[in-house]
Amino acid sequence: MKTLVVYDIPDDRTRTKVFETCKDYGLAHIQYSAFFGPLNQNRRQELYQRLRRVLGEKEGKIIICPICDKDLSLLLEIAIPEQAAVRSTDKKTASSKGPLIY
Repeated sequence: MKTLVVYDIPDDRTRTKVFETCKDYGLAHIQYSAFFGPLNQNRRQELYQRLRRVLGEKEGKIIICPICDKDLSLLLEIAIPEQAAVRSTDKKTASSKGPLIY
């Protein structure tokens, strides 16, 4: 089963520790404060305990969400490659290609 971890932590040091912890569990960094990857129930619970210790009593929120393969197959993604976004802001070279939709 896949796992999505998202967090909102104002303290830089704590946020960095959360980032490193997610990397330690083999999760892929998919957005600024989001990780995704395969974790079974035991590893997800271990991650929860470790992140709970990292956050301690500091301000912040961490969400660990399991996602089954059936739900994952319904995933929709809109992604515009960085170079395409830069070109589209230049009116002389604006591309007629739209965003990529998965």
